[in-house]
Amino acid sequence: MEKINIPEKLDLFDDYWNPRIVAELNGQYVKLAKFKGAFVWHTHDNEDEMFYVVNGELTVEFRDKKVHLKEKEFMVVPRGVEHRPSAQKEAHVLLFEPGNTLNTGNTNNELTRNNLEKI
Repeated sequence: MEKINIPEKLDLFDDYWNPRIVAELNGQYVKLAKFKGAFVWHTHDNEDEMFYVVNGELTVEFRDKKVHLKEKEFMVVPRGVEHRPSAQKEAHVLLFEPGNTLNTGNTNNELTRNNLEKI
């Protein structure tokens, strides 16, 4: 049982769209990532996904709308809903999702991370 300092963890990496695991609980991962630009359209068929904006701003796009999140706001994307996160400027995001959730969901490309680093 240790406390986790989010800014210190975020200082450990500089790349975008590459989540790091900072904690585990009940089969769920708490992840930190830096976002900039647009990610890929994807779906998680079996997992809900939570996005919490630590710093910056994030837009989660859906086929019929966009949800803009500011610092200290969050949303849950229900399983099966196609979405694409994007950030015009660098955003720091905490993600909460089951441990087996692939970052690109049903899409496999150069942004897919099969093995996440624990920090």
